[in-house]
Amino acid sequence: MSKQIFYYGIAVLVLFSSCKTTKTTGSVIKSISSKKIIKAHQKVDFSKNTIQAKIKTYYKDAKNSQSLTIKLRIKKDEVIWMSGTFLGFPVAKVKITPTSVQYYEKITKTYFDGDFSLISDALGSDLDFQQLQNILLGQAVFDLNDGRFKSQIDQESYLVIPKKQADLFDNFYWINPKHYKLNKQEIQNREDNQKLSIIYTKYQKVSGVFFPKEMSINTTQSNQKTQIEMEFRSLVFNKKLTFPFSIPYGYKEITISDL
Repeated sequence: MSKQIFYYGIAVLVLFSSCKTTKTTGSVIKSISSKKIIKAHQKVDFSKNTIQAKIKTYYKDAKNSQSLTIKLRIKKDEVIWMSGTFLGFPVAKVKITPTSVQYYEKITKTYFDGDFSLISDALGSDLDFQQLQNILLGQAVFDLNDGRFKSQIDQESYLVIPKKQADLFDNFYWINPKHYKLNKQEIQNREDNQKLSIIYTKYQKVSGVFFPKEMSINTTQSNQKTQIEMEFRSLVFNKKLTFPFSIPYGYKEITISDL
């Protein structure tokens, strides 16, 4: 269960509900340049200092499926913190900073204290803190200022693609023409047959900010698929937060190979 709970946490770093949601339906999309699309997307980047949310998650792989409720706290660019509960009982905590990844699970009395290789293993892509944070905020995982892009209209989105893909990865971004947050983004590793797909099903507008309300993270690694669905039940910005984390005495340390 330790692997599932951690993957819940990684997936869970996003947000929210009980506010007006938005969805593009049947509107005519105006063709504009990729440069203007990217500029508009960057303009709506998240600018609040902190985020607090409760998220209902559902995890499924080839062997298991389970639901978990997570309390999420984020201080932008500094820390992502989660506390997971199952049937009302606390079962795990996760704390992620730009330099470290820590978590512990109460059921198996195990903990991990290491670097971002754990998250990269969980999501099938080499990611750092900023890129993970971007995924949770509905922003492009990689910097769209780095390189040249082309665009086209794909159904109800602007599809933005690098004119020259990276040596190992192909990146694709479907941007909503109404509020310029992402409808979907996808990273494909051609060499290792891995794919990470993040779909932002619904957004909500809170305090003048568009933020994900429902999202789905799907990973494929060596033909094994994992799906994590998230529904964000509450959302508060700029609240003063604490990020308590202390590995309990007597817990056993584990490594990536143990997961």
